[in-house]
Amino acid sequence: MSLESVRAFFVQNAPDIDVIITEKSSATVPLAAEAHGVEPAQIAKTICLCVGEQVMLVVAAGTARLDNRKFKDMFGAKPRMLGAEEVVELTSHPVGGVCPFGLPAPLPVFCDASLRQFDEVVPAAGAINAAVRLSPERLAELTDAKWVDVCQAAPAEAMG
Repeated sequence: MSLESVRAFFVQNAPDIDVIITEKSSATVPLAAEAHGVEPAQIAKTICLCVGEQVMLVVAAGTARLDNRKFKDMFGAKPRMLGAEEVVELTSHPVGGVCPFGLPAPLPVFCDASLRQFDEVVPAAGAINAAVRLSPERLAELTDAKWVDVCQAAPAEAMG
């Protein structure tokens, strides 16, 4: 089970971090921001992408959008979004609960620079009503992520 694999990940790697379960769905950035009382940009969304044969996870601020030019410059090709079934197959997490924790097999994880504007971010935790709170640096450390800059600059009004 996805939520259980995420809980097991935190028990093993970061027992000080609690998985937060909300009554309301947090499957979208606006719902998650409301459920956790944070700005939408503070939600750390995980995007499952394919570049050629390489599958990867990009974690970015909730209001950030991928910049195809920056992405292509960094990875040498345009990204392809994976379908919901492929995402579940590769991550074990449902769309709306996708995160870089508790994966059935390791995937490369990239944290976008858009996360660095916050002291704390709220990524999903393997279910559409589960999340964790941690610093962007801790997120990158726990997932062995590399920092990249592949998103468009957020408009000022989205910054909160």
